[in-house]
Amino acid sequence: MTLIINGETVTVPDEIKTVSDLLSHFRLDNKLAIVEVNVRIIQKHEYGITALANGDRVEIVHFVGGG
Repeated sequence: MTLIINGETVTVPDEIKTVSDLLSHFRLDNKLAIVEVNVRIIQKHEYGITALANGDRVEIVHFVGGG
């Protein structure tokens, strides 16, 4: 499946069906992240039920600690 993630066209495995799957794929599932799919902010409790489709626009913002 091809998604537009943070403005870049990215091909991901077809096994990725949901936002939760996508975050796991990028190893962001245990990090604080904000996800937007097609200009809609997805609530964390919806990650596992929000389906992704070919061509979706996904924005992922995650926080990095530092000092």
